[in-house]
Amino acid sequence: MIRYLVKIFIKDYENVQDANVRQSYGMLGGAVGIACNIFLFFAKLIAGVMSGAISIMADAFNNLSDAGSSVVTLIGFKMAGKPADKEHPFGHGRMEYLAGLFISTAIILVGWQLGVSSIDKIRHPQELSYNMTSVGILILSILVKLWMASYNRFLGNRIQSATMKATATDSLSDCIATSAVLLSMGIGYFTHWNVDGFAGLIVSLFIFMAGINSMKDTIQPLLGQAPDPKFVQEIEEIVMSHKEIIGIHDMIVHDYGPARVMVSLHAEIPYDMDIMKAHDIIDDIEMDIKKEFHCDITIHMDPVVLDDEATNETKKQVLSIIKSVDEELTMHDFRMTAGPLRTNLIFDVVVPYDCEKNIGEIKREIGEQVAQMDGNFYARVQIDKGYMEHS
Repeated sequence: MIRYLVKIFIKDYENVQDANVRQSYGMLGGAVGIACNIFLFFAKLIAGVMSGAISIMADAFNNLSDAGSSVVTLIGFKMAGKPADKEHPFGHGRMEYLAGLFISTAIILVGWQLGVSSIDKIRHPQELSYNMTSVGILILSILVKLWMASYNRFLGNRIQSATMKATATDSLSDCIATSAVLLSMGIGYFTHWNVDGFAGLIVSLFIFMAGINSMKDTIQPLLGQAPDPKFVQEIEEIVMSHKEIIGIHDMIVHDYGPARVMVSLHAEIPYDMDIMKAHDIIDDIEMDIKKEFHCDITIHMDPVVLDDEATNETKKQVLSIIKSVDEELTMHDFRMTAGPLRTNLIFDVVVPYDCEKNIGEIKREIGEQVAQMDGNFYARVQIDKGYMEHS
């Protein structure tokens, strides 16, 4: 059913890297969400009026808020698809993240309000009416929400959308919430214990926590999270598939919204390679990556000396010093420049975020040990951070 809808309403549905295709996925998910949630709202509203259960009424208005969230999803994907302009040269892709944040906030507010209403119901319980129509509506609601959770998770994974994944989480929490309401009705019917308020409180906790978790997922890309390790690895493989490239470093991924990614990196090439040949190779790599990932990429060429024994031996000694300071440190861009009084050793050191030593301490220790080497050396150390690290 899910794949059938995708095939009908989305042209070129396999090309999920394309911004227009992603927008179509989001619009379809929002439209289906609006239709399903409005249907469930009216169905549960009828069941709530018939039974007098606050938990059912609250669950109904939870579905109404979900319909509103689906409207936000539609608007968010529509605005995210707007092309770049003078005020937003990198496009409007982050609007999708803002839409997800709005949805998460709405979920939290619904959970809070339901909790307040449920506590009031516990303090002032009312007589409930039990009927099979209400039970049937709740069971139907659970089945519909299970399908919606599966549907939105499929779309979210297909286009790597935090907004769609947040909607899937919300749908799953709704299943749990409605199940709690159904259970409370069964308890009340068979034992005559009115646990409607308690069921509503449990429902509110599930909804509230679902909102918190969804908010975490949508805030991370706005703050600037580390990129997907698989994405980084695939780029590295494409670059290193060219035999002329010796190594890469200083890769940075800027996320301006799904399918709107900019990448920069340094590629090491032999220092004696013809500059025009090296330029053509870098151009080919950039075109390959753009074609594969639909992203912008800029590659900086770093010439590396390979056939000078003195440079290679000194580099080996410096690397040993760096590892003695901290085993997790790495080095790149090593160069030697001889002067009348001393020889400068110029290199970059990559420091992990969880390194216990501070930058000043690292530079001081490396500099002191380099100064003790034979050759009157002076270390000029540039500290880099590992932007590609993952926790």
